[in-house]
Amino acid sequence: MILSGDEIRSQLDSNIHINPFDENNLNPNSYNLTLHDELLTYEEVVLDMRLPNRVRRITIPEEGLVLGPNQLYLGRTAEHTTTHNLVPMIEGRSSVGRLGLFVHVTAGFGDVGFRGFWTLEMFAVQPVRIYPGIPICQIFYHEIKGEITEYQSEKYQNNHDIQPSLLYKELNPNGEEDPQLTLDFGFEK
Repeated sequence: MILSGDEIRSQLDSNIHINPFDENNLNPNSYNLTLHDELLTYEEVVLDMRLPNRVRRITIPEEGLVLGPNQLYLGRTAEHTTTHNLVPMIEGRSSVGRLGLFVHVTAGFGDVGFRGFWTLEMFAVQPVRIYPGIPICQIFYHEIKGEITEYQSEKYQNNHDIQPSLLYKELNPNGEEDPQLTLDFGFEK
C-alpha cells in the first residue's frame, strides 16, 4: 500500500523526515524532491566494477546546464531524507520524463531505515537544459509487512554528497585491486 500525501504529512517527524520540507512539494501520494546544484561525471572511458572510477564535479549555474546524450550524470537531491517502518522509493516526474530525462537508471528502490541524500543516475535521450533547485523526482512510501530490519551500510548510509558506485568494495572485500584486469574492448586498465 502506498501512502497518501496526507499520510506522508501525518508521519513527518516520526517515520518520515524530509529536510528541508516544503508543503508546496507535497502531492496526492508523493513528495517532489529537488535537484542540488552539483553533478558528477565519470572520467573513465570504460567503467570498471572492481575499481573506484575517477569522477569530475560540475556546478550547475543558475542559467542552467545542458546535459548531452550518451553520458551518465550523477546528481543528488537537495533534500536529506530518513525513513523508518516504510519502504521509500523515488521515481522521475512525468514532466521531466517527457523531456527525455531519466533521473534514475535502476536505483529508485530504497531501504527501510535509509538516511541520506538520494543519488540520481541521470541520462538524457537528447540534449536538455537543467537548473538547480528544480523538482526533479518524487519520493513515495510503501508500507511493509513482517519484521523490519533497518538498512545498515558502510557504503551509502548517512551520505553527505553525491555517491558514485562503491560496488568495488563488495567485489574486493579485502580492498585489493586486481592488477590483471583488462577489458574486452582492447583498452587496458
